[in-house]
Amino acid sequence: MIKSHLHKTYTIKVVPQLMEKFSFKNTHQVPSIKKISLNMGLGEAIQNPKSIEEASKQLSLIAGQKAVITRAKNSIAAFKLRENVPIGCRVTLRRSSMWSFLDKLIHIAIPRIRDFRGISPRAFDGSGNYTIGIREQLIFPEIDYNQVDRIRGFQVTFVTTAKSSQETLRLLELLGMPFAREQERIYG
Repeated sequence: MIKSHLHKTYTIKVVPQLMEKFSFKNTHQVPSIKKISLNMGLGEAIQNPKSIEEASKQLSLIAGQKAVITRAKNSIAAFKLRENVPIGCRVTLRRSSMWSFLDKLIHIAIPRIRDFRGISPRAFDGSGNYTIGIREQLIFPEIDYNQVDRIRGFQVTFVTTAKSSQETLRLLELLGMPFAREQERIYG
């Protein structure tokens, strides 16, 4: 198994620093990333079914893994939505593909965001998970600008084994996630 650069950094540098900061006695107590989920919701798919195919293709290119099309669970008349109609796509990354995607996200995609001031440190759910919203898929080098029919955003969720938001924040900081400067006020 080939370890990515970021996974080596995690095992060599991040684990000892987290053990010292949070006084863990065992390396198995140190928080790690279990999986990364990419989710793209497409409300436009109700009127334009071809948009699902295009979005699924783009999400598959970004993740390096085939996207699964998600379907509506219930009918909602106000949104003209029927049960079992495709309304989005998602990808779940684990192990080496997860680490390589995280490396690409931190070192290639995020620096390409226009007017970037850092990622918000407020998107923690309290139980160790973190979600960021990507506004346009064009920041990823796999997406050809000329082939894009419409700019779409998606969510990236990091599911970790951390017990608190502070542990997750420190884990992602040490891995190189560029958080905005307001974090000192929040988690000091």
